[in-house]
Amino acid sequence: MSTTPLPAVREVASEEPVRPAVPRKLTLLQRIRRDRVMLLLALPGLLYFLVFHYGPLFGYVVAFQDYQPYLGFLDSPWVGLQNFATVFGDARFWDSVVNTLQITVTQLLLFFPAPIALALLLNSVVSEKVRRFVQSVVYLPHFIGWVIIVSIFQQILGGAGVVPGVLEDLGLPRYDIMTDPDAFPLLVTLQLMWKDAGWGTIIFLAALLSISPELYEAAAMDGAGRWRRLWHVTLPGIMPIVILLLILNLGSILSVGFEQILLQRDAVGAEAGEVLDTFIYFNGVRDGQWGPAAAVGLFKAIVGAALVIGANKVAHLFGHEGVYRGAGK
Repeated sequence: MSTTPLPAVREVASEEPVRPAVPRKLTLLQRIRRDRVMLLLALPGLLYFLVFHYGPLFGYVVAFQDYQPYLGFLDSPWVGLQNFATVFGDARFWDSVVNTLQITVTQLLLFFPAPIALALLLNSVVSEKVRRFVQSVVYLPHFIGWVIIVSIFQQILGGAGVVPGVLEDLGLPRYDIMTDPDAFPLLVTLQLMWKDAGWGTIIFLAALLSISPELYEAAAMDGAGRWRRLWHVTLPGIMPIVILLLILNLGSILSVGFEQILLQRDAVGAEAGEVLDTFIYFNGVRDGQWGPAAAVGLFKAIVGAALVIGANKVAHLFGHEGVYRGAGK
């Protein structure tokens, strides 16, 4: 019985695994050419920050000089830390620090939560037409200048305004809050709330829209009512934005609005109405004390940067991202 020989089995060489092609690293010029459209779009914003924010940083050299405008930066004599010693030894400086902190704390307690509460109220409105109408109304004061706003408050709350007249008609003593030094922090905070609370809701409304509706549906199926959904779904959803804005506000804790304060400083007196911004203006611009005024500005910048960095680290400790991620995150 003949047998047919089987074909020889050839050993197939094991093929090496195919490696994905490594993308070729582009040079800087090639990346610029590739992203030229995006770079051109970002160019106006970059120029704005370079000209109005980073460029003026070189002017802080005045804080260490006896600056004379006709001599310039190069020829003005150096005085080291003498300007800081002069400022820190001035009682008016510390009075302005206290006034600034009083106004800042009042604004953090009353103004900062106002846009959040307003955004939550607007988000709960069912009718889209009503929501858009209310949004348009509360946004409008943001575009009104401080001169007009202070004039409106003067006509309503001033000594010859509507509210003191109504109090007098009711047999009560007339009260002029516009000239009350003790009520000045509350007054400027109320003005800020009326002007910018509606504008501040834009960010929080965008954060509310980013929350998945499925989370609300799941919470409702678990029996959570309106308030529990607000506490366990809505507030955690916007908490990263709240933390971010709170940290940024701490960075400007020593700046409370120059124009608004300057317009009302004389009505309450310098003892209650002088803040760091007006202190810099009157000592630097009006009296020509350029060195001490620049020292106050540098002091504000250092304190603001330290507060932002410290608050950001605290946010990391509580599991929030903050303004920027820390090393190794």
